[in-house]
Amino acid sequence: MTNIKKFIGSDIDIAQSVYPEHALHIKDVASKAGINDEYIDYYGSYKAKIDFKFLEKNKDKKDGKLILVTAINPTPAGEGKTTTTVGVADSLSLIGKKTMVALREPSLGPIFGVKGGAAGGGWAQVIPMEDINLHFTGDFHAIGAANNLLAAMIDNHIFQGNKLNIDTRKIVWRRCVDMNDRQLRFVTNGLGGKINGSPREDGFDITAASEVMAVLCLASDIDDLKNRLGRIIVGYTHGKQTEEQPVTAAQLNAHGAMAALLKDALKPNLAQTLEGTPAFIHGGPFANIAHGCNSVMATRLALKCADYVVTEAGFGADLGAEKFLDIKCRFAGLKPSAVIIVATVRALKSHGGVKKIDLDKENLTALEAGLPNLLQHVENITKVYKLPAVVAINAFPKDTKAELELVEKKCKELGVNAAISEVWEKGGEGGIKLAENIVSLCEQPNNFEFSYDENLSIKEKIETIAKRIYRADSVVILRDAQKNINQIEKMGLDKVPICMAKTQYSFSDDASLLGAPKGWQLTVRDVKISAGAGFIVVFTGEIMTMPGLPPIPSAEKIDISSDGKISGLF
Repeated sequence: MTNIKKFIGSDIDIAQSVYPEHALHIKDVASKAGINDEYIDYYGSYKAKIDFKFLEKNKDKKDGKLILVTAINPTPAGEGKTTTTVGVADSLSLIGKKTMVALREPSLGPIFGVKGGAAGGGWAQVIPMEDINLHFTGDFHAIGAANNLLAAMIDNHIFQGNKLNIDTRKIVWRRCVDMNDRQLRFVTNGLGGKINGSPREDGFDITAASEVMAVLCLASDIDDLKNRLGRIIVGYTHGKQTEEQPVTAAQLNAHGAMAALLKDALKPNLAQTLEGTPAFIHGGPFANIAHGCNSVMATRLALKCADYVVTEAGFGADLGAEKFLDIKCRFAGLKPSAVIIVATVRALKSHGGVKKIDLDKENLTALEAGLPNLLQHVENITKVYKLPAVVAINAFPKDTKAELELVEKKCKELGVNAAISEVWEKGGEGGIKLAENIVSLCEQPNNFEFSYDENLSIKEKIETIAKRIYRADSVVILRDAQKNINQIEKMGLDKVPICMAKTQYSFSDDASLLGAPKGWQLTVRDVKISAGAGFIVVFTGEIMTMPGLPPIPSAEKIDISSDGKISGLF
């Protein structure tokens, strides 16, 4: 596939020029990863699920090197984190390294909304991109079904007599759907008389924000999945807050059926890059409202199949990388060997105040004004987490030599190399220098550590993240959030990691504060225990768990022809 003539076109045109005519059969992709046919569940010729028995059989095999790809805070100019992840994996393959990619699955919400798909871009994509971006193997549907089964069992329990004494005003479990639909954020249901249930306020989250998604992505096996599902808190009993008791999915006897629905969804999905590098694509929690990482199962499996595993965490390093390192690595016992921090000259100029229409013009002053955003992310990775890092400058044709040299110079002043990446245009060949940097970094010893001790108080953990990672001056916790903190501490569930729900566009909780803002205060408006996932969700600013569609949704541009060819995904 590396001999295919490359052209510049839309992402979907490029993907369709390779798939299906030039793509490897999924059996051959699995063979590259050392996976035998007995462990493959075929979903056609180009995608499959891998039985987790393969992981059990290879549990004593030495793990490969784990490489995390993260980025600066996103802007309308684009950063190319997934593109870099896929491209550098192909680059590593080109220089003779046995490599795998581990990515999240895209949610239909952003695909039909404003962000678009999440299969990479240009000549650094995973295929079949249409399937991956739409229904793929049905994991999201299974997660939504398990979430909504639990919701149905809560209301049925109340309808059938409410033996657990659940207070309908204190139900915290919401329904979900994998779509941006602001109309469903707050609903009233159970109307129409006694036969139709008990009237109460309810609401929907997007599936990527469901605790079931987090549980699936953090589970180590089917038994762990079932136990985590059973620990989910759905609501509280009648009584004053000092007297009420949590009600769990296990008390409703829902966790077994939920796990049964998720039996196949727990198996990692195998696909491939445009250049035939094996790729696990599994799980899809958002990083601004969830923990933003692909599944532990897929990552562990990849580490047994390859010498180098390239994975990513959602949005900027303040969200995705922080949660990858402080939550996923803590739970799964993972230790990254190196980190790639992706930036573009255009995005840095955007952080420096340049409007999108003017980003193609050289502007060293604005670039220097936006560089603190990148440099703060670099400092966090290298000085807080003590991990070796390289900056990948995702090059655009109109970047000037002076702009690229300025980024490289500022990175070197922090003791970090910067490498130009042209994987969007050239595929694996465009990331050879970056790949060589990564191989070198992976040979260096590192003293990886978490940014906080999970045994600190909830307030101390929030303040540590806010001050060490975001550089906030202080934290204010609103009254309702403090009440929930008190309740979590009373239940003895406070000695767990923190999952921050925060805007992705800024280090702060205000999306308009670009660059590396100083002199600001983080506002915590709500706190929720996700006992099944094993972390505490902290809601800041105006972040929502159900996005809305933009004025012109991407869905308006997507179509399918009479011969079944999809267009408009990008």
